[in-house]
Amino acid sequence: MSPEAASHPFRTGVIAVVGRPNVGKSTLVNTLVGAKVSIVSGKPQTTRHRILGVRTEEGVQFIFADTPGFQTHYKNALNQAMNRAVTQALAEVDVVLWLVEALRFTPDDAHILPLLPRDRPVVLVVNKVDSVASKADLLPFLQGMAQRFDFSEIVPLSARQTRDAARLPAILKPYLPEGEPWFHADDITDRPSRFLAAEIVREKVFRLTGDEIPYAVTVSIERYEEAPGLSRIGAVVWVDREAHRPILLGRKGEHIKRIASEARQDMERLFGHKVFLELWVKVRGGWADDVRQIRRFGYE
Repeated sequence: MSPEAASHPFRTGVIAVVGRPNVGKSTLVNTLVGAKVSIVSGKPQTTRHRILGVRTEEGVQFIFADTPGFQTHYKNALNQAMNRAVTQALAEVDVVLWLVEALRFTPDDAHILPLLPRDRPVVLVVNKVDSVASKADLLPFLQGMAQRFDFSEIVPLSARQTRDAARLPAILKPYLPEGEPWFHADDITDRPSRFLAAEIVREKVFRLTGDEIPYAVTVSIERYEEAPGLSRIGAVVWVDREAHRPILLGRKGEHIKRIASEARQDMERLFGHKVFLELWVKVRGGWADDVRQIRRFGYE
């Protein structure tokens, strides 16, 4: 530690990352952490849990709480559980990052405004500015957003671009309270490898099936064995209807083999060792609206 750093107290804080579905929350957290701790796909509500991503620098530890997109259209038991994760995160953090998309303010965004706390710093992140054709259009949008809430900061950026997103920690640091770090300097998340493995499989299902497989898919880890340099993982992909099972399996099992192959490669990059992965597809009808089942799958 440098003499200058030693003269300043350490700062540690939890930063809730909130916003409507598909606005880039998980992408931003992954970029800031420098690793995939939260899965990303084009399907709404890909993130279903509050996941902590940890970034430690000299003198400061940022704990980013990635949250599900706040859902206003569907009110089944799963979505209600995810909305509770959002409201709980907002009640328990030191700083809030609210993401909106550049030049787009939707009714789903408007539903989040009343949830924003008035007693803690709220930083507005205007994401996807790289997709704005004319930067002259951005200033009126930023001015309009500034009228909606008393934001501590307004930061336009592209969450996908590491150098752009890297401006954010320096902006956030003064808002974090003094305190000791919660995690070791090399930790990147609070979630165990077993949880991350299930999430990676679910991401591949969403990415590789498109609209053929609907939202009601989840993954459970049935076997997780670790040996030096190797993890042996057995997982079940649960679908809502019998008709979805052959779609996931594909002709002669080709589809599920590709899902397993791509998931295994991601796991090996994240875990830093070899992974042996087996997948099965099973049916459990109506699980997303069954409180007992969503608890069994770890959503509450």
